[in-house]
Amino acid sequence: MKFSVHPPIRGKMEKTGPRETMPTAADILARALHDAGCRHAFGIPGGEVLTVMHALSDAGIDFRLCKHENSGGFMAEGTYHMTGAPGILVATLGPGVANAVNVIANAEQDRVPLIFLTGCVDPAEAEGYTHQVFDHRALLGPITKASFTLHDGAVEKVVEKALFIAMDGRPGPVHIDVPISVAAKPQETGRALHPPYAAPAAPAEGRALEAASHYLAASFRPVMIAGLEVLAQGAEAEVAAFAKDYGVPVITTYKAKGIVSEAESLALGGAGLSPIADAHLMPVIEASDLILLVGYDPIEMRHAWCDAWDPGAKPVIEFTAALQAHGVHGATLSFAGDIGAGLRKLSEGVTPQNTWSNGAPAQAREKMAKAYRPDEPWGPAAIVDEVRRAIPEDAVATVDSGAHRILLSQVWQCYLPRTLLQSTGLCTMGCALPLAIGAKVAAPERAVVAFTGDAGLEMVLGELASLRDFKLPVVIVVFVDASLALIELKQRKAGQYNLGVDFGATDFPAVAQALGGHGVAVGGRAALRQAVVDGLAADTFTLIAAHIGPKAYDGRF
Repeated sequence: MKFSVHPPIRGKMEKTGPRETMPTAADILARALHDAGCRHAFGIPGGEVLTVMHALSDAGIDFRLCKHENSGGFMAEGTYHMTGAPGILVATLGPGVANAVNVIANAEQDRVPLIFLTGCVDPAEAEGYTHQVFDHRALLGPITKASFTLHDGAVEKVVEKALFIAMDGRPGPVHIDVPISVAAKPQETGRALHPPYAAPAAPAEGRALEAASHYLAASFRPVMIAGLEVLAQGAEAEVAAFAKDYGVPVITTYKAKGIVSEAESLALGGAGLSPIADAHLMPVIEASDLILLVGYDPIEMRHAWCDAWDPGAKPVIEFTAALQAHGVHGATLSFAGDIGAGLRKLSEGVTPQNTWSNGAPAQAREKMAKAYRPDEPWGPAAIVDEVRRAIPEDAVATVDSGAHRILLSQVWQCYLPRTLLQSTGLCTMGCALPLAIGAKVAAPERAVVAFTGDAGLEMVLGELASLRDFKLPVVIVVFVDASLALIELKQRKAGQYNLGVDFGATDFPAVAQALGGHGVAVGGRAALRQAVVDGLAADTFTLIAAHIGPKAYDGRF
């Protein structure tokens, strides 16, 4: 993403009504975020962040109240996927900061550029005042790319560094602690605000690149595994074009679904957490004579993807934003930098081959299409299939963690990138609803559907009230089985007795009605289809409780 820089705030007197004032530190901070393309912020007010919140609003950044800081962070992530600009989360000191730890860790693992603004007491006051005070930066240091304190006289430098770090290389969260007195303090400055932008570099010419091109030229059975770094660099079109030109079948991670439209014959669908998918995809990888790892981060994958190939037995060429010592897989050649440029360099002068004459990828694609039984009369796959048929191709779907997510990530067809949002590295529950809220706030013209388990929704029921307040017609589909189905399934497989996985039935339609939305319970395809169609046309949110019964996921993924 490139930053569009507006006329800078400078250290001259500015008229703001009957008197003249200098811009405060909070003003400069807010304007820099606006210049970076940010238009939305989420959080919960506290006295320590009021100045920051009002500065954001005055700069043209819409601040919205959520019910929990963790949810606010996922809302901010939803806006990032729709706009490309960093998300903004605001929290007051102490418990507000602690509440956000999960979503900050999620942003670090899922490559989400998130600016986390927190209030804090002034350093001198902290020496003799302890109420709600702890070291925010020490808590957040391990799960952020950087953590700063906004200093009087160095506001621009801190903000510029924060934006650069959040978006550079591997995008991620950056924390800025704003002392109360600094936020409101006028700043004398003549510096223009120019957040730097580092364009990723193309692979250097040389023997390594020549060897990689030779491998491609000699390959008749190449396969590509593409991941979330492709999205972070905006290289989706280049990856899709390369796959088409060279006849390379593409496996994506769950977060990267839609990089190649899954209506295309080269798209083998998503991989990550399903043994059934692995059973069909691993033979294609084993039969290949070249593996291309394109923006692939194994943080999304289950244990079966550890050392899933031998880079000594066949060439494995990796294009990545930054080299990682994760130890999960090996590569023959690794190129760090611009993924799209890397593929262009790789293919220069290489004539495409007639690849996969044995039809193995097509056979795997056909088998996977049937494996999850999307044509069942009723059940979790039928729910996914029916909703997919009812909504536009460019609709945005979000999904919470659990058994339903694994099945949905395999069954759901993505025709465009960033149309299935979820937590993949951390696999955190309670994310689907706030992700959907953020996506709808930033892209009100898009249809948005959230898929969640009943346990996941019960974690974030308060955000239904946020939907009501925001007046957003989001459709929420709840897989109702009154169980932590994935964990219950693991208990049984391990020969353990049922413990801590079952809970009482909630009347979700009644809850939706009580919180200002529409609610409906369904138990069949026709009723579900009609509820979705009606929900997309409604003037508020619609919650659809889809009852599937116990043990509905046995043998399904």
